[in-house]
Amino acid sequence: MSEEIAKRSDEITDEMWSQVNKFNRDMVADYLSNQTHLSPKSIIGYTSALKIYFWWVHENLKDKNCTEIKKKEFLRYLNWLAGRDMSSSAMKFKKSSVSAFNKFIESYYEDDYPNFRNYVTSEMQIPQTGKVHEKRPLTPEQIKFLCNELEKREEWQKLAYVLFSYSTGCRRAEARQLLKEIANYEPIVKTVTVLDENGKEIEAKSKSYKTHEIRCKGRSKVGKRRCFLFGQDAMDAIKKWLEVRGEDDCPYVFVIKQKNGTVRQVGEDTFNGWCQGLFTKIMNQRIHPHLLRSSRATNLVVYDHRDLETAQKLLGHESSETTKIYVVKDDEKDAFEAFI
Repeated sequence: MSEEIAKRSDEITDEMWSQVNKFNRDMVADYLSNQTHLSPKSIIGYTSALKIYFWWVHENLKDKNCTEIKKKEFLRYLNWLAGRDMSSSAMKFKKSSVSAFNKFIESYYEDDYPNFRNYVTSEMQIPQTGKVHEKRPLTPEQIKFLCNELEKREEWQKLAYVLFSYSTGCRRAEARQLLKEIANYEPIVKTVTVLDENGKEIEAKSKSYKTHEIRCKGRSKVGKRRCFLFGQDAMDAIKKWLEVRGEDDCPYVFVIKQKNGTVRQVGEDTFNGWCQGLFTKIMNQRIHPHLLRSSRATNLVVYDHRDLETAQKLLGHESSETTKIYVVKDDEKDAFEAFI
């Protein structure tokens, strides 16, 4: 069973989880309920990692209690992870999740289990699998090709998602929060000074739209909130999708139409499915949601000759040093230069 799960996905279903030792399930629930400093997205990651681990314990260690697991047994788990199709960074996170869980037991259950020690140690090396996906941003021509193909196929929602995500440089968790009301927003038109291909300053017209506030990635549980700028092509695609979609009660732009006729907001996995499925097939290369974000940053700097600060403002980074990682090459400034 474990090997089947390894090849299929990381998901541990509710039915599978119910088969895990109740003591371990209760301890995991207690640990997660005390992690109030973590964001909701981080909680999801830790939950998934711990469920995968204790399902493995259920299958390979006779479902023994978490307080009885030994170091050598955890090393077997690391070796099992090494045989899966995942990156070293993914394995590192799964290792650290178990370590954090063990530290919680040491601190909160010291009186109950005085002999328990965290068996996950720093000298345990993550096996190097060599599974590192190449970071190959899409060029402007490739973005245009992808959009043209989606338009030919009349995949209006997917087209709107690509153009909005690329235009804003937003993450998938941010894109899913977009409200239908933005279709009625007025454009922002500004005159900005930019550098041409020869490095000469010129004035140009910038036309963009600003979203409502969207909850973004942040260190706090609630995250930070900001508005995103996006271009006319994204607005046109959104309006086309909403026209084709018709009237319904769901306030979000990106939705799933269910069999019973109801419409609900998409989950982040929906965007993953679009990218790993149709988009990858069209482009004949691995596409994932974050690639649209890194492609936007790269193309702004490399092809459109905008400065790094413009890309920084667009992506919402606090430091341009973070933005540099995305490029494969004052508040008033904002990112209007991105929409000329």
